[in-house]
Amino acid sequence: LKMFSRQVRRFVTSAVRRSGDQPEGYPGANLPFSIKNRYALTAKFIIFFGSGFAIPYLIVRHQLLK
Repeated sequence: LKMFSRQVRRFVTSAVRRSGDQPEGYPGANLPFSIKNRYALTAKFIIFFGSGFAIPYLIVRHQLLK
């Protein structure tokens, strides 16, 4: 039991130590898209969330027009 608790303590302290690591050194470096151009990012967000919001309404419209 003592050996198990020692291993758990080592794991937790090393996990906490590594959690704040940013290898590239700036916020947003780990995102799959660029956040440098504000207007392009806004357009991408509008398209992404707007299409997700509009799809159910377009499907209902299609069904009603059939």
